[in-house]
Amino acid sequence: MDREPRAEVRATIHEHLAWWGLKRFTSDADYFVWQRKQLSPADLTQLNAQIDRKRGGERRDEVAFYDLTTQPLMLPVLYSQRYEYYCEIGSHVAARFGNANSILDFGCGVGILSTFYATQYADRQFVGVDRSPASIAVAREKARKLGLTNIRFECVDVESENLAGAYDLIVATHALVQAEQDPGIPSHSWQTFERARDAKQQAAFEQRTGIGIRLDRLRASLAREGRMIVSEKTRQLARRVPFQRALAGRGLQPVEAPKPIHYQLVEEVADDGPFYVLGRGAPQQFQWDESPEPDAGGPFDRNNLKTDSTDPDAPLYENHWPSAQRVWEKLHDTHLLKETTNQGPDGRQLHVELGQAEEGVYLYCANTLDQRQLVIVEPARMVMLESYYQEIASSVL
Repeated sequence: MDREPRAEVRATIHEHLAWWGLKRFTSDADYFVWQRKQLSPADLTQLNAQIDRKRGGERRDEVAFYDLTTQPLMLPVLYSQRYEYYCEIGSHVAARFGNANSILDFGCGVGILSTFYATQYADRQFVGVDRSPASIAVAREKARKLGLTNIRFECVDVESENLAGAYDLIVATHALVQAEQDPGIPSHSWQTFERARDAKQQAAFEQRTGIGIRLDRLRASLAREGRMIVSEKTRQLARRVPFQRALAGRGLQPVEAPKPIHYQLVEEVADDGPFYVLGRGAPQQFQWDESPEPDAGGPFDRNNLKTDSTDPDAPLYENHWPSAQRVWEKLHDTHLLKETTNQGPDGRQLHVELGQAEEGVYLYCANTLDQRQLVIVEPARMVMLESYYQEIASSVL
């Protein structure tokens, strides 16, 4: 099985996206100029209203949103925002078909990637499923125009019906965890990144995000020696841990080391959760990782604080990554001045403290959704941190 995307595959994806009418942008300003040329003010008003309704999490509003995006002028404008996503995910998936003959693309939408896979592997059989009727109609028409005879599209809502058939490979990218705003499962306390193995908490997460029923139906359609490729917006540890536990609880194990996915959304960098290649009942060659991801905090050297900075407002040290906890734990001769730990009705905690150390005056903030922050300043600037402390301490969970 190939591991890394080939350059020629990426080149072919660009051609495929151009055929769909998608454009690549590196500037938000350029994108929005093009958007306003393609869509009328009435179109944009309708679109924004439907986006707001979709955020409510109701199934009918989500389906209505994706139905709306299939309009001929709207489709290329909206999906061009995900241009780099298609390049990144499409190339990684296409490099991992192996010997699979029957492939299911779950949550295929209008079929942009499904039709790409089918053009690349004319000797394989593909099925794309989605619960948006308008999206499926577009996918069928596009497949017909591309002359594809090795793919079919079906309108299926797995929350209310089973999938037909058994597949050697099931691909599910940005299709399993629909509740993007769900915070996940909190850690034991603000002092740790570890999660309890609480069956009720896990079941509640799977129900809230819809992942439970989706995974059950997909696993039932996976051939005995089949594989699954999964990638979701689960970078945050609070979401990654219950997501991985949902996979493991259904006998799915990684057959290669999961890897983070990064791509551009025009000017914004998107950091998705890991890209997983999973086997049903596969040997546990790769362990599930429930630790924070490596971060950019860097090693801490108290002899190399930013005392020579030309910016008068710059702190001596600042770290907004999980590694801030390790640095905080190693501060020398600390003297606590103030501390507050707030706890919400759902058990989530937020801790903030102000103190003095050999390195300077510090403010440390930690919560049970894995956010950490450490700021160190000179003693003369303590008032600044006191104000920041009060702001955080008075926040409501």
